[in-house]
Amino acid sequence: MPIDRRSGGGLAALLLAALAALQNESDAFHIPAKTQVHRPLAPAAVHPLAPRGRVRHARYQRHVLRMADDDNEEADDDDEAASLADDATSISRDDDDDEPSQTLTSYKSGMNARRISNGNRPGSQATKAIDVTMKFGGSSLANAERVDRVAHLIKDRIRPPPKEDGSESDEVPVRPRAVICSAMGKTTNSLLAAGELALEGRVDVTALRTLHMTTCDEFDLPERTRSEIEHLLQECEDMLNGVKLIQELSPKSLDQLVSYGERCSVRIMAARLNQIGVPAQAFDAWDVGVLTDDNYGDAKLLPDAIDSIQERFSSRIDPNVVAVVTGFIGHNTKGRITTLGRGGSDLTATAIGAAIGVDEVQVWKDVDGILTADPRLVKNAIPVSQVSYEEASELAYFGAQVLHPIAMQPALKADIPVRVKNSYNPPAPGSVIDKEGNPDRMVTAITCKRGVTLMDIQSLQMLGAYGFLGAVFADFEKNKISVDVLASSEVSVSVTLDKKQNQKDIDALCEDLSSFAEVNLHQDRAILTLITDVSRSSDTLATVFRSFSANGIQVEMMSQGASKVNISFIVREDQIDDAILRLHACFFEGQCDVGVVEGGVIQ
Repeated sequence: MPIDRRSGGGLAALLLAALAALQNESDAFHIPAKTQVHRPLAPAAVHPLAPRGRVRHARYQRHVLRMADDDNEEADDDDEAASLADDATSISRDDDDDEPSQTLTSYKSGMNARRISNGNRPGSQATKAIDVTMKFGGSSLANAERVDRVAHLIKDRIRPPPKEDGSESDEVPVRPRAVICSAMGKTTNSLLAAGELALEGRVDVTALRTLHMTTCDEFDLPERTRSEIEHLLQECEDMLNGVKLIQELSPKSLDQLVSYGERCSVRIMAARLNQIGVPAQAFDAWDVGVLTDDNYGDAKLLPDAIDSIQERFSSRIDPNVVAVVTGFIGHNTKGRITTLGRGGSDLTATAIGAAIGVDEVQVWKDVDGILTADPRLVKNAIPVSQVSYEEASELAYFGAQVLHPIAMQPALKADIPVRVKNSYNPPAPGSVIDKEGNPDRMVTAITCKRGVTLMDIQSLQMLGAYGFLGAVFADFEKNKISVDVLASSEVSVSVTLDKKQNQKDIDALCEDLSSFAEVNLHQDRAILTLITDVSRSSDTLATVFRSFSANGIQVEMMSQGASKVNISFIVREDQIDDAILRLHACFFEGQCDVGVVEGGVIQ
């Protein structure tokens, strides 16, 4: 019907504009029929864009996780809940009248993919958000209170709260593409203990059931979440009854047993995030493409795991829904559950980050980043703002609580920075691990490895014989013994062996070496490692040896690593604490008792 522009043109124009706006809004929430998107759990608290319906995870297969000890790390932040994505899109919807099925078919998170505006929370700047993966260890999720704090911590990183004086936050907002969670508290240890009890003929999962169901009660989580967790706990108990009957707990079965903790943890965290208005969905790691080899207990990611993860995230997971993912578990090519080795949950975080191309991987601990020394010993230890991947690897290898070197490989290859942050102090910038580090420092940090054995191997021939070193290391390989630090000459080799080496294997090695060399073992030694710029090693060593000489600390062996970022000293274990304290005072506190040498001059 033609419009009479002379009489009703103004009204007609308004009607046309309204129809166009409705069409645009409909298009904004349209999801193609073939796109598979995992939706978050339905929140108990109202979120402007949260779905009313629920999508059920129907698969319950036999699952396994890893006995991971990087659970002992974090704590958390607490703040009030606030609406998230509503104002980011400037779209207003009232979901109260929607049927669940209607909401599920039309739902897509309204948070802009790359920007979050000020919205309802005052004091937060309209800053471009960065994509991140976030990893939290077991101590951050020890109980209901800490789970709640981590949930609010995540929410507050999406929209940073104002400063204490009410001014705008300087913190850059984030869009968490994935949150990797360890098992709650000491759940992994409890599962290992339950396995040992089952071998003795007793099955008891009371403590596990109490921890997880009490947490569900504390939050009044939806019945769906409760039933999933009850199902997992019952499956765990059934498995332990099987162990009791057959009196066997193989590495394959052990992987499955310890997995139940993380699988319960991610479901609780996802449900809690939904309750406070953060769209989230729990995933077991294999559901997001984490594929491993068949080495139960110490599995490695397959070469095509990154591609698999990328495909799953791009085709099945809404980028504005937080994927809450288990940390230490994956599937082998047969679809059986495996657990990753040391640093497994950190590896999952960096692998996912590399696969989907995040701006930053965040690992949340209980300190303000990487410190210059162990704060349990050195009270004046300070955070290091920036370190290189190479420096971080050396720190981790020689005892510092940093990401395991294997865990950093995906981030290194993809050139994605890893930020270590403090869950007790979320606004703190933390430490960034990247390719560059900070080349201006003389010393970056001090770390140590205790309880090592120093082995001196002296050729029985006074002059160097062809093949001496080859024969030495052939015997090391034969007895499957690895070394930490090595120093050699034409007729002698000194190495350190850590306390994890089996004494029987060491005795067998000494027996083999005795056919052509004299072997001496020195117990109760420690490795003190300086992460330092070796291009300035003369100044560094001058300061170290002046301090050691003045304080009677005897160096029994020294090695400058091929990495060019570390210098290691072997000292008696009863002198290691004094050595670290004095060197830290020299290099970081400005209180050196012998003066720091810089440019050949004592300062």
